[in-house]
Amino acid sequence: MNLHPPDLVLEVNNIEVVYNKSVQSLRGLSLAVPRGQIVALLGSNGAGKSTTLKAISRLLELEDGTLEAGRIAFDGQDTAQLAPQQLVRRGLSHVMEGRRVFEDLTVEDNLVASTYALSGRAGAPKPDFDLVYDYFPRLHERRRGLAGYLSGGEQQMLAIGRALIAQPTLMLLDEPSLGLSPKLTEDIFSIIARINAERGTSMLLVEQNATVALAVAHSGYIMENGKIVIDGSAERLANDPDVREFYLGTGGSGEAKSFRDIKHYKRRKRWLS
Repeated sequence: MNLHPPDLVLEVNNIEVVYNKSVQSLRGLSLAVPRGQIVALLGSNGAGKSTTLKAISRLLELEDGTLEAGRIAFDGQDTAQLAPQQLVRRGLSHVMEGRRVFEDLTVEDNLVASTYALSGRAGAPKPDFDLVYDYFPRLHERRRGLAGYLSGGEQQMLAIGRALIAQPTLMLLDEPSLGLSPKLTEDIFSIIARINAERGTSMLLVEQNATVALAVAHSGYIMENGKIVIDGSAERLANDPDVREFYLGTGGSGEAKSFRDIKHYKRRKRWLS
């Protein structure tokens, strides 16, 4: 029987990232995103998750970071010689942490500004604002209002909506639940899952809330200190006793762990021993 490797929209192979020519952030990191799937990238603060996304979207240079080693391929093409705007026009959209909307523009003007991503793309479709408003009806209701007056949840919707305007092949999502209530978090992740299911959009999802991330993801990776320490299907990670204890806040029995129980977790993690 012939076994074919999965169709990968993103391949990150053994990359190393250094900031300010002296501080190493990523150490031989490798991961892959199969086409049409959601992959969660989890880990504690400072593990290197956001740096990984910036390396993929070629935004490191804006923060004095450099890719010192390794290779990143998007849709089979090495990204080393591509500028960030070229990657966007080829179908890679990065929804950065903190929303980054144009606060002095209306909601609709924010979407119009994102249509540049379709310029220069062979066979590019026309901008589809109704597509965004279908997923985010609240944006349609507030389309004439300034983005700076939106709630945090609405701004997150707008940030994702701007990425959708480009009709991307791959979306990089950095902490979409940051600062949101549990109800809004549930709403946002339901829409993320719907976009993936209905449009087949591949996603690499960085998220502190491991429970909601694994609920929508097909597979995941866990980072510590700039490298991948465990990976597997979302179901496997959600049921792994170490992952449950150190990232989901419960032990194998499902009981909540106290701070006293987990404060020495770095020393006890079996995958780092």
